Amino acid sequence: MNKGRVDVLLGLQWGDEGKGKVVDVLTPGYDVVARFQGGPNAGHTLEFEGEKYVLRSIPSGIFQGGKVNIIGNGVVLAPDLFMAEAKDLEKSGHDLRSRLYISKKAHLIMPTHRVLDAAYEAQKGKSKVGTTGKGIGPTYTDKVSRNGLRVGDIFEKFEEKYAAHKARHEEILRSLNFTDYDITEVEKTWMEGIEYMKQFPIVDSEYEINKLLKQGKTILCEGAQGTMLDIDFGSYPFVTSSNTICSGACSGLGIGPNKIGEVYGIMKAYCTRVGAGPFPTELFDETGKKIRDLGHEYGAVTGRERRCGWIDLVALRYAIDVNGVTQLIMMKSDVLDGFDTIKACVAYKQNGVEIDHFPYSIEEGIEPIYKELPGWKTDMTQFTSEDQFPKEFKDYIAFLEEQLATPISIISIGPDREQTIVRQKD
Repeated sequence: MNKGRVDVLLGLQWGDEGKGKVVDVLTPGYDVVARFQGGPNAGHTLEFEGEKYVLRSIPSGIFQGGKVNIIGNGVVLAPDLFMAEAKDLEKSGHDLRSRLYISKKAHLIMPTHRVLDAAYEAQKGKSKVGTTGKGIGPTYTDKVSRNGLRVGDIFEKFEEKYAAHKARHEEILRSLNFTDYDITEVEKTWMEGIEYMKQFPIVDSEYEINKLLKQGKTILCEGAQGTMLDIDFGSYPFVTSSNTICSGACSGLGIGPNKIGEVYGIMKAYCTRVGAGPFPTELFDETGKKIRDLGHEYGAVTGRERRCGWIDLVALRYAIDVNGVTQLIMMKSDVLDGFDTIKACVAYKQNGVEIDHFPYSIEEGIEPIYKELPGWKTDMTQFTSEDQFPKEFKDYIAFLEEQLATPISIISIGPDREQTIVRQKD
């Protein structure tokens, strides 16, 4: 039997690494692209042929004609936001309905989940996590407490189920003294989204995926957020509500771990973080501002400013280990084109002691130890081959590969699909 293949592509930092663009670049080599976790807090930006698209819940393989795209059971889905996103894509001429599958087991983000999100954040005061307010956390909370509403529920006694879940949420909100809200209009659009979703194939996605594998199909699993936001292995409690690491592809799609082949880990040539939480290499000076401006580091969905800093190799080594990364993909190398000196964090000093591992907590007492490398001072955005890279950039790549003990196979030198260089293997 011709067995299929599953490769996984995920972010290794605090999200925003550029996963959408890379999925779009890699998709021609796959039959299927599947999202395995997260919700509409993800914003995957793609640019090609002079157009810019931001995907929130729909897999980034949707732009490659004829590919099957799957929203897996590990995803949480907001019907109103999904409808808006899908209609925008349809307006731009992309056919979705025949090739975008939605898992029956994906959980629905209700309007009251967003209200709960705001209420819980308000309660935390100064300890806010910095959520996007999309209701992601409360939806996953309902899922693990066995109180969730799933996509498959929309076909049987849905209004009754919805009303029961809404009433439970309203009771919680009253107990929190959070009653100043009105979801009338949102709820109306949300229900329209439910009807709109019914036009898509709603399937037992775990069966579909394993059937496709038995047919010899190749599948690319697309992660959202980043490894350092994983609910178990990230910088807890400043994390997302799902497993963003490679094992999340197995549980979020119903794939056995023995089916996983390549694990592509995406990183930026520097580092960013959105929202609250510790960030050892964060820069508060003009250099940090310069990186933000050159890299257009503002959230694709929220518009929030991203915090910027030098690359953190301690955190990256940790991320590579917990994911089993086989190949690295480096994004936004061109943002550092104009710097005289590039810094890389090779170790931490924790309470005066040097360590080279990622500790239990990085909230206090962490000081990055940097190695300085000469900048390449070259505009690389028009390059088409790695042979054109300046020596200093080649040295930077070699340094990273040595430090991370993993090959860098793809390098991005700009936002467009064409500004991607696949390196030749030795």
